[in-house]
Amino acid sequence: MPKLSSRCLLTVLTVIALIFSAFFMFYNIKGAWGYALSLRGQRLLSLVVVAYAIAVSTVLFQTITHNRILTPAIMGFDRLYQLIQTVIVFAAGTFHLGWFNDTSGFFIETALLTVFAVNLFQWLFSGTGRSLHLVLLTGIVFGVLFGSLNSLLNRMMDPNDSVILTDKYFANFNNYNGNVLIAAIVIIAVVSVFGWRLRHNFDVLALGRDMAINLGIDYRRSVRQILFLVTVLVSVSTALVGPVTFFGLLVANLAYLLCRSIQHRIILPVAVLLAVIFLVGGQFMLEYVFRFNVPLSIIIEFVGGIVFILLLLKGKMR
Repeated sequence: MPKLSSRCLLTVLTVIALIFSAFFMFYNIKGAWGYALSLRGQRLLSLVVVAYAIAVSTVLFQTITHNRILTPAIMGFDRLYQLIQTVIVFAAGTFHLGWFNDTSGFFIETALLTVFAVNLFQWLFSGTGRSLHLVLLTGIVFGVLFGSLNSLLNRMMDPNDSVILTDKYFANFNNYNGNVLIAAIVIIAVVSVFGWRLRHNFDVLALGRDMAINLGIDYRRSVRQILFLVTVLVSVSTALVGPVTFFGLLVANLAYLLCRSIQHRIILPVAVLLAVIFLVGGQFMLEYVFRFNVPLSIIIEFVGGIVFILLLLKGKMR
């Protein structure tokens, strides 16, 4: 199948994203238009923010790891998010789960996830013999540790609390908090400006460590800066809607497949547009066309899991 030019591809994806956004905003509105548009506008904005954060963080994480089947979830963010929720319920009961929907809960949760990752990266990169591979392995170990602690606390708490808590372990794109949406946008905008200043390093880092160093890039410093950028984006999206494992993998690899170019000035916007199409279009189809009560995150994770298996099989066949 012939590939579209980069400009044509971006135009087509932008038009599709706008069409789904328009349907999401205006389809089948009954009653007070002002209230309906305000509510749907906030939901649309939250979906776009989450789509942007997940797509950009995954593409940049794969750039510095040089591996297209890895996502930031390997660093244990989702496990830490679940552990935070479990500790609160274990200590104070399910009544306090609503605390996470408050603004203070969002900021504390984002801060905990960010502090954990930044301290981990700072410690691991402080030694001369430590590398990115050690960071990834340590992230896997911490993920297993957090998962084990989470399972232990779940077995010790009231079974009814454990059942209620299980719903918090999965992403819910309907359960966003409008009070923290502006704060999330501001945080993402600030780190995006920071990332924009690093944009010239992305393509060089994708060539590999040795090539990047030979081309004059301060490799360790650049990798740490991008990891910080990825950490903040993942922390904000996780605190906003919950942990998402395979969605970034799905949109990033589809962007690689569709693009003629491997340049990040093309890959990043294509991945973001695909993420917006999947989230906004998927939510519209489920909610207004098919009228299913199935959470979109379950379908996305199912499809993303299949893509992950196909990528593993493709790599093994090579």
